[in-house]
Amino acid sequence: MRERRRLRLGVLVLVSLLLLGAVPAFFAVGALSRDPVFDALDALEVPVWAEQTTVDNVSGSRWCLQDCRLRERTAESERPAEETAAEYERALTATGWEPWSVERCPEQPAPGRYTCWRRDELTLDLWVRPPTCVPPPVDGEPAIPPSPQPTPAEPTGDCTGSSVSIKVRNAIDDDRTRPQPSTDPSLTGEDPFPTFTDDPLLELTPSPS
Repeated sequence: MRERRRLRLGVLVLVSLLLLGAVPAFFAVGALSRDPVFDALDALEVPVWAEQTTVDNVSGSRWCLQDCRLRERTAESERPAEETAAEYERALTATGWEPWSVERCPEQPAPGRYTCWRRDELTLDLWVRPPTCVPPPVDGEPAIPPSPQPTPAEPTGDCTGSSVSIKVRNAIDDDRTRPQPSTDPSLTGEDPFPTFTDDPLLELTPSPS
């Protein structure tokens, strides 16, 4: 009887330890798997109409193993790009993000409004633009998909609102935070963009014969 009691007591103690350890471990794994940057984006106080059909994507390592993490969020807005961009910029400012005036923002010319932001060790790119409208099917056949770099169509019919793209990177992995190449002649030894003028003082004076 004593052996059975000891065995039962040991089993109860083991089960209790497993339960007590499993619950914290579950929440710890959940906290590690959920990127806090997305929690910060969820906390942005933007109207409901400005964050429809939200999709999140992530790539790279949070600890910058080989590649640093890139967080991307896309959403659809029911209102024009100007009004939507103003709401997102207001929300970013309220949560501590500061406008970042830097070259290559954007990397290439982009329609709509494109702004860059910084906060602590992160950089953020916000792009709000008119939606890319896909023509409806014709005679039951699917419409021709847009080109790789589509141009925004005029908002006709149901093609209204705007599209929102947000990219958040670690500042150490953002090339724009690093010193940019300089074309200073004192560093290169040669002026890559010489200036030609009609100044007669720059012409050679013939020596007397």
